Amino acid sequence: MAGRRAVAAAVAALSAVLLAPGLSQPHDVAGKRPLMLKIDQALLLIHNELHNEDLTVSWLSDYCYQCLYQYLGLVPMNNTSGKPRVEVAVDAQHSVTLQLSGTSDGKELCKIHYHFGEFGNYSLIVKRLYRSTTNVSCTIGINASPVNSNLPILYAFLIYMGILSILTLGHFFINMDPVKNWLHKKLNPRETDRLINSELGSPTGADSVTGDHGTNVWSVSQRRLRSLDTFRGLSLIIMVFVNYGGGKYWFFKHQSWNGLTVADLVFPWFVFIMGSSISLSLSSLLRRGCSKWQALGKILWRSFLLFLIGVLVVNPNYCLGPMSWDSLRIPGVLQRLGFTYLVVAIMELLFARVVAASENLEMPYSAFQDILCYWPQWLFILSLEATWLCLTFLLEVPGCPQGYLGPGGIGDFGKYDNCTGGAAGYIDRLLLGEEHIYQHPSSNVIYQTTVAYDPEGILGTINSVFMAFLGLQAGRILLFYKDQHKQILSRFFIWSLIMAVISVALTKCSKDEGFIPINKNLWSLSYVTTLSCFAFMLLLLIYYLVDIKRWWSGAPFFYPGMNSILVYIGHEVFEDYFPFKWKMKDNQSHAEHLAQNLIATSIWVVISYVLYRKRIFWKI
Repeated sequence: MAGRRAVAAAVAALSAVLLAPGLSQPHDVAGKRPLMLKIDQALLLIHNELHNEDLTVSWLSDYCYQCLYQYLGLVPMNNTSGKPRVEVAVDAQHSVTLQLSGTSDGKELCKIHYHFGEFGNYSLIVKRLYRSTTNVSCTIGINASPVNSNLPILYAFLIYMGILSILTLGHFFINMDPVKNWLHKKLNPRETDRLINSELGSPTGADSVTGDHGTNVWSVSQRRLRSLDTFRGLSLIIMVFVNYGGGKYWFFKHQSWNGLTVADLVFPWFVFIMGSSISLSLSSLLRRGCSKWQALGKILWRSFLLFLIGVLVVNPNYCLGPMSWDSLRIPGVLQRLGFTYLVVAIMELLFARVVAASENLEMPYSAFQDILCYWPQWLFILSLEATWLCLTFLLEVPGCPQGYLGPGGIGDFGKYDNCTGGAAGYIDRLLLGEEHIYQHPSSNVIYQTTVAYDPEGILGTINSVFMAFLGLQAGRILLFYKDQHKQILSRFFIWSLIMAVISVALTKCSKDEGFIPINKNLWSLSYVTTLSCFAFMLLLLIYYLVDIKRWWSGAPFFYPGMNSILVYIGHEVFEDYFPFKWKMKDNQSHAEHLAQNLIATSIWVVISYVLYRKRIFWKI
């Protein structure tokens, strides 16, 4: 109860601090923000002091690779009034290049590179150099300083650190002997660990053939591996936050094409930990006496439910109107999870070895025993990757160059505007139809693409299977080397290093110039190896802190990790309902969006904690 009051008080404090007047309210030289400006924009006043030339102003974002310049405005020649002739809104997310050309011959007069600040007020003065008839100078001055749009993040961080400090002190108080003795009389924490099981990775404790709960599906030793639930919960909470908007910050949104943001990390991590769950849970399920046919039935049922919920319940194309087959999106997050789970779980089931509960999984020592023992699975995965490479680089796509990996639109200087995603987009549009895939891909933000493209499409699913299989490897390490912590940590580190080396080779340490760039929309091979590298290292860290040293209980991420399906579906279904969303006073304020998104995400953490305490766990 005290914990819930502390969280409620903290949420109120967060809202009060982030929404305090003046925190992010911008202003211009007149004392208030121009109404035309939107979030992540600045006002630019362009002065043309040339007496014989009108100007065409174009712009290009640094984040738009090999893009065409985009028209910004036309500035007539000076009429001796000395006043700015044009006011334009410019992008303040990334640095931009402004190009000024004469309208008579189209000749470039000057070019200037600048990073505008949000809601700042700037002047661009274009004039001839002294005693020159050809040379032109372009200078930018600041009329009113921009706001520090990142300041709300700092305030939010300090607030949550305050919450953490309070909870840490509370934990210390609870562990005092008199308090601990009283709590143990009222609560039975072992009972909770006995009853609960993860729901997305595999068959659960309630799936026992006899209905017996005697063996925990996640048990590698006598103690439940909290690190896996913590990892899943961390990925889920970040996913909820970025899906709610991430405060409208660009780094909490998906990258427009190549590269990574925070939002691009979480889905692959979720797939990775699902793969780890499969290895552990199937081993325990078979050990409890469940036949492979029974396990197969459970796998098929779970996969079907995930796909069905994704199509009928969590479907972003509902924003286009009521449910209709004409516009129903077929791919999606849960659909991909369901299919990935189906492939990886069946593959693991085919080669699973039934092991008695008292038998150790140790084998004759080999540096590659967790690979060599499963060489048929690796052969299958490598054949899938060969299929992905062949389709991606060899498939003929009408109107597009072979092996095209670009965004289309204005990218590649506008030569392939309808080739978004190359083979991946073509396969989805051919097999599913353009109306049944995602209509608003992130590529249309910067690259101004016009064709539909689905980041959870068919071709990328091959690499999500590979991602889950790497997670499966992590689970096998926990099984092969159970209670051998140094071996487990070293194996995680080695796998992380291997994935890092592959990523470096594929990308050439470049965002756009590599053989296969890191790309979430394509779920490129380098994207999988890079995120797997991060996942192995993160799991290593969490496993060390939570399960070995027990310096951290995994809270608060552990609780949503125990109810991941409920939290994911719930946050999608109730996204537009109070208290997860409300009408804002200023919807062009990062502070208000950040407060709303953090509060909504925190509420789901509180909900999952309450459900955990009441031993309510929704599994499919």
